[in-house]
Amino acid sequence: MLSKRARDVKPSPTLAIDAKAKALKAAGVDIVNFGVGEPDFDTPENVKDAAVRALREGFTKYTPAGGTDALKDAIAAKLKKDNGLEYSRDEIVVSCGAKHSLYNAAQALFGPGDEVIVPAPYWVSYPDQILLNDATPVIVKTSEADGFVLLPEAFEAAVTPRTKALILNSPSNPTGSAYDRKALERVADVACRRNVFVISDEIYEKLVYDGAEHASIASLSKEMRERTLVVNGLSKSHAMTGWRIGYAAGPKPVIKAMTDIQSQSTSNPNSIAQKAAVEALAGPQDSVAAMRTEFDARRRFLVDALNSLPGLSCRTPNGAFYAFPNCSRLYGKRAGDRKIAGSSDLAIYFLEEARVALVPGSAFGDGAFVRLSYATSMENVKKGVERIREALSRLA
Repeated sequence: MLSKRARDVKPSPTLAIDAKAKALKAAGVDIVNFGVGEPDFDTPENVKDAAVRALREGFTKYTPAGGTDALKDAIAAKLKKDNGLEYSRDEIVVSCGAKHSLYNAAQALFGPGDEVIVPAPYWVSYPDQILLNDATPVIVKTSEADGFVLLPEAFEAAVTPRTKALILNSPSNPTGSAYDRKALERVADVACRRNVFVISDEIYEKLVYDGAEHASIASLSKEMRERTLVVNGLSKSHAMTGWRIGYAAGPKPVIKAMTDIQSQSTSNPNSIAQKAAVEALAGPQDSVAAMRTEFDARRRFLVDALNSLPGLSCRTPNGAFYAFPNCSRLYGKRAGDRKIAGSSDLAIYFLEEARVALVPGSAFGDGAFVRLSYATSMENVKKGVERIREALSRLA
């Protein structure tokens, strides 16, 4: 009965872990959840107030499928101010979250016979979105030693006559790595020479640390701007995960195709959320800075703590809100009859025995690691670390 497409797609492992953790919590089990990438902060008050005003003013009808002019203008102003990029309204589309923008892009760009390069570790939805559009994901592994950054020689070696695009995620989920300008320039050089379109997922742009500055690959040159689709949103920067507002900016033909596809699937993003998004982008940004400061404190504590645990080692991420420790030295160890053969076994062990939820690295294309989100309180971070420490003491 089901299509091959439906049979082939896999559910999101991160959402599956989060659902299991929440089910255990609902059953009365005290779970520390490092599984889901969702800020634990509330949406800023000024943003919520804008939504209330929209409701009271009756802004509850359909909007243009690709978003309101007011929101497109706010996005254009943000891209110019923060990224040095200039886009007109017909080069911007607003969707129901950045994931929706990415899916619309895959629908607009990919088809049978196309290959799409995806550096690993990768966000779990990239390969499946490519497969859902009958194209082939080409996974190119990056290394911890290189900071999980795609090297130009590895990128070029993966390019074939069928290569349609590269999906670049900086800062990265799950590694927390952020490309600096020089690393982006090396990637851009290959993309331009080999005629590869770039989808640049910049959803964690506002969360960079240690003096790092986010750079968009589209800003490097006019040529790169014309071969790049910039994807972003408000879920991570403004704690607006449930509001479902994402956007993309890029060449007019791509944006028009994405808008047309959206008009036949979801129609417009939520009207009230669009009003709130205008305020989020154009209003005060104090809350963004405050969240980043708190995430930074958790990051430093968690990474230091993970590096103190036997069998784990963790590089310091310079973006997003994830730690990605290498746990491969634990493989082969046992706790009673339970054997830890890989990252999935370790994640199950921590969930069932330590009451800590995290995501196996195998979900992201590298089973030597696990991912912990520190988008949870410092109290939970500390509690979770101690539970992991105690669980590790029982492995032999």
